[in-house]
Parts: sequence; structure tokens; C-alpha cells
Amino acid sequence: MKKLRDIPLSLLNLAPIRHGEGTATEALLETIELARKAEEFGYHRYWIAEHHNMPAVASAATSVLVGQVASATERIKVGSGGIMLPNHAPYVVAEQFGTLASLFPGRIDLGIGRAPGTDPWTAQALRRGDAGAKDFPAQVAEVRRYLEPTTPKQRVRAIPGEGTKVPLYVLGSSTFGAALAAQEGLPFVFASHFAPTQLAAALEVYRANFRPSESLEKPQAIVGVNVIAADTDREARRIFTTLQRKFLTLIRGELQNLPPVDDIDRHWSPQEAAAVEDMLRESVVGSPGTVREGLGALLKRTGADELIVLTETWDFKDRIRSYELLAELKSA
Repeated sequence: MKKLRDIPLSLLNLAPIRHGEGTATEALLETIELARKAEEFGYHRYWIAEHHNMPAVASAATSVLVGQVASATERIKVGSGGIMLPNHAPYVVAEQFGTLASLFPGRIDLGIGRAPGTDPWTAQALRRGDAGAKDFPAQVAEVRRYLEPTTPKQRVRAIPGEGTKVPLYVLGSSTFGAALAAQEGLPFVFASHFAPTQLAAALEVYRANFRPSESLEKPQAIVGVNVIAADTDREARRIFTTLQRKFLTLIRGELQNLPPVDDIDRHWSPQEAAAVEDMLRESVVGSPGTVREGLGALLKRTGADELIVLTETWDFKDRIRSYELLAELKSA
């Protein structure tokens, strides 16, 4: 059975904005500072997720932020987790990440997903329609083609981009993405940090149907997980109420990052509590010992080749401390 020390450990960040007192500038600067700390702590990669028209999230211009993070660090891999491909022309994505790969050779990842990462009105403002998600497999193939070496008769070339072979990762929360990643011989990243329902089924589909490719000989399954580590279980559970409240505001219709509370049960109905707990059931929260046990159980269930961790807290220092404790667990 795989143990935490045996696999890469990575970070996912949404550049969260604190409701009522935080600013996008603070969120972006914290995103860069967290990347520096992640490199110092020894994490493998640092990914940034694309979302639009959300007052709680500052990572809309994902490729721009990836470049800023890469320039502020030296070794850690940096990328998207992910670029929501239906929002963009595949050619532009190839140019953007080809540019990043040219500036930071060997350090740039391109994680891609088919969800809009926004609402229908904003999707329209992005000049993309519903057909984009349906064409996702073709869009993936198109991006991949632009990043390959050019062919003699190729009239449209991504410059920079061609020949960079930026590593592609398919993101998903269902068996659809798993099947596509398997067919194309690409790594698969499952978003169990917010949609864990089909985790086991998706990994089974991916591994059973994987076809080796030039870029990947065997399946590479990466699992996303929320982790809150603190010095005590009680402290970690209190810090975790910020993420619970965030998901509560999501189901109520307006995503917000709110401060932690002592008694979360005073803030939601039993039905709301059940809905939030269902979305967050793969979260691992507690002291270092509790987190070690929880992540060990997750690895046993999934056989993940890598974990990508999302830690959202109200206080930035708590986020840094959580990642520090987790890194210490891995090296122990």
C-alpha cells in the first residue's frame, strides 16, 4: 500500500478573497507568497484554478497568475488546475502555455477541464457557448496538436508553443473525464475536494481503459483533497468551518469566504449540513496524527499516484501552518 512519503504532494490554490475585508490584491500577493512557501516546504507542483465572476476568487486570469508564480519561484512545477477549456480558443491556450513553457522550461503544467467555472451569463461574456463543453475531446486534441512539433503542411502554428509539449492533465469530477484521459493516455486528476461522489468509479474507468501514449506509459491518477492540519484536532475543526461556510454560501447562491465559528451547527439547517458534508466528505481535518491517518485511508481507498491538496482558511498564517505540518508528515 502506498504511503504519504511514497508519492508526490502538491498544492491547489483558488486565490481566495476574504469576504468584507479582503481584496483581490491581497489574495494575489498571498497566492505568490504561498508558492514560495510551498517550494520551501518541498511540494511537487503548485496549481491555480480558473473561476470567473466570483467575488470570493481572484484567479480568473489563470495563465497570468501562473507566470507570476513561476517567476517568484525557482524549482517547483507551476500550472493550471485547471484551465476551463470551453471558455477559450484552444489555439490561444496553446500560445499562452507555450509562452510560459518557453520562459520556464520544464516547469509548466497544463491541467484542463470542461466545466465552465462560472455562470451561463459570464460564459456568454467569455464569448463561448454551451457547445464548448460538448466539444471538449476535440478541444483537448487541438491544444495537444499545437504543442507538438510542427508539420511541413501545417498552416496555423502556435508560436511560442509548437514543440514545447507542455504536459497535459485532464481534470474531472465524473467518469467522462476519466474515460477521455484513459483514451488519450494522459494523467487524470479527480476533483474529490468538492465533488467526491464518483471518485471510485472514475478511477476504475481510468485505470481499466488506459491506453499508453508517447507521453505516458501507465496510468497516473491524481486525487484532489481538502486538508486542514493544525496543532490540535479542535483547532483544525474550527479553522475548517471557514470552508464549510463557503460551501454553505455556495448552495445558498452566493459564494463567500467567511471567518471561522465556534459552533457551525448554529449557521445551517440539517438539510444544508447534509449537503455540505456530502460535498466535503473526502476532507481530512485535524492534528498531524489525525491527518496522517486520514490521508493514509484515502491512499488505501484510491491508490492515488499523487495528492493535490487544497487548504482554505480565513487567516493566511493558518494556511501556511497547515501546509508546513503536512510537509513535515511527508518527510517523517
